[in-house]
Amino acid sequence: MIKEFCAENFSRVPEAIQAGIDRIELCDRLDLGGTTPSPEVQLQTNQFAHKHDVTVVCMIRSRGGDFIYTPEEKAVMQKQAAEAIKNGADGLVFGALTPENQVDWEFVESLITCAGNKETVFHMAFDQLPKSKQLDALDGLIARNVTRLLTRGAKSGSALSNSDWINELVNRADGKIEILAGGGLTFENLDEAAASIHTDQFHGTQIVSM
Repeated sequence: MIKEFCAENFSRVPEAIQAGIDRIELCDRLDLGGTTPSPEVQLQTNQFAHKHDVTVVCMIRSRGGDFIYTPEEKAVMQKQAAEAIKNGADGLVFGALTPENQVDWEFVESLITCAGNKETVFHMAFDQLPKSKQLDALDGLIARNVTRLLTRGAKSGSALSNSDWINELVNRADGKIEILAGGGLTFENLDEAAASIHTDQFHGTQIVSM
């Protein structure tokens, strides 16, 4: 089982690593759903985590709110993505949609390019898509060799309450893309989640006891 700790800056990273996390999603401003952390925080976290054989994926998001970005915001995020890789991130976490509520493939492809040979993760922007569009969107991520999808299985609720749909996504993925379940998951319900959701990766701010 892979336990991914959603970290708001560096403050709890040492404690989380000591508690047994396997991977860090590094963010700023979790009150806004997560934004790109500062370069200084990235460097500090990457250096510390790598000494303990823990990987770090960095959030690339210029602001809170929706996932429809202006050309100016996209330019900022492309710069942030390149800097995150330069600062030693093992991967990038991102998501973007069009005003028509489709994946913004052109922009997503540009961030995949920024990642180079590092991991790429499409985040819960995916959950804003209608279910009728999600399987095709998942196929699109697979076709672009995205490493992983982070999903709670719906716009709201916990991953546990949405386990049936997450399992549909796992089935569709067929091992061609990793499915990371998140949303309302903690060390207290992790065993239940592992029994109900057909993946081996789980994400949260309280995924381990600290």
